[in-house]
Amino acid sequence: MTGFRVGYHSAQGHFGITPDLTCLGKVIGGGLPVGAYGGKREIIEHIAPSGPIYQAGTLSGNPLAMTAGYETLKLMTESSYEELNKKVDRLEEGIRQAANEYNIPHTINRAGAMMGLFFTNEDVVNFDTAKSSDLDLFAKYYRSMAEEGVFLAPSQFEGIFLSTAHTDQDIDKTLDAFRKTFEKISK
Repeated sequence: MTGFRVGYHSAQGHFGITPDLTCLGKVIGGGLPVGAYGGKREIIEHIAPSGPIYQAGTLSGNPLAMTAGYETLKLMTESSYEELNKKVDRLEEGIRQAANEYNIPHTINRAGAMMGLFFTNEDVVNFDTAKSSDLDLFAKYYRSMAEEGVFLAPSQFEGIFLSTAHTDQDIDKTLDAFRKTFEKISK
């Protein structure tokens, strides 16, 4: 998850790196099953039709995925990412406030529109530190959020994602669910 979820220029722009190759997944196809790659000329010119390496697949160039991707890419502007990041800032701050209010141990890691909520006060920097999270507390949180109408990934080790389609009302509803959930699981 280093593509467009991280930012307008993907992870490479966010972290200031210039890769030899860039691989992009579903977002470049508007969520449909597609992938794309690009890179430095001296590498890409080895791929057919310019070079001898043939690459193809059953869904390569699928018109539906290409059209969805093209239309999605037209919507992805620097200003849309600024708007998205403001929404994620608001959600992240609201989660922190609610967790602090109910003394819920937590660490939030974030890159662009992706964030991870871990039920630990320790810094989470790798899988070993992620495993220090309270999995029983996560299970209670997961069930309570679903009861409040907010459906999340069912694993402590998966992320929370926002998109430009989420509205202020969606964020309000989500933060209300977090407050109710944290109140419930703090007892």
